[in-house]
Amino acid sequence: MSPKLHVLNQDIATTSTNGVEYINITDIARYKNKDRTGVIIGNWLRNRNTIEFLSIWEQLNNANFNVIEFDDIKKRAGLNSFTLTAKEWIEKTGAIKQNLIPDAVSAAQINSIYASEADLLNVALFGVTAAQWRALNPDLSGNMRDHATMQQLVCLANLESLNAHFIQQELTQSQRLAALNELAIKQMNVLVQQHAALDGKNDG
Repeated sequence: MSPKLHVLNQDIATTSTNGVEYINITDIARYKNKDRTGVIIGNWLRNRNTIEFLSIWEQLNNANFNVIEFDDIKKRAGLNSFTLTAKEWIEKTGAIKQNLIPDAVSAAQINSIYASEADLLNVALFGVTAAQWRALNPDLSGNMRDHATMQQLVCLANLESLNAHFIQQELTQSQRLAALNELAIKQMNVLVQQHAALDGKNDG
């Protein structure tokens, strides 16, 4: 996610998926207490109204939402003994979380000719060129990199360095795209797992 909103001297990151924009609630919680965002979000998740709101959204947007597990959570919501973290909500109910792992590029993508190295990297990591992203997100300002997560930006920086190395080795554009995409998938898996582990510590 990248900062887009600025409210009460706090940057609020947003991200877009299939033309729908989402707000980072961790940034909102950071306004209350930057060192205890996990606790603040956990308290918000304890509220029965929050649980019911989330369940409605998931049932409208997620065919794999686990209604049985949700019913159990709903029964306990509001009790003094009830606690719930974002990680537990996702694990128990199959709630949607942003898919940051790139898809493997197709043969058509590998065989395409890209006008710039930037678009080659875009396809390797994001799966689309800049023009394709703009067509998919006509209501968003900036470019896809402006809406990338921190993990994606870290991966992108690594891919840029590796691409320069591949160019020196005189690899073709198709060879570089295939190799960069494979590396992007591996790196994003590691970065997402590391981020999840850190979130788990904060929630604790």
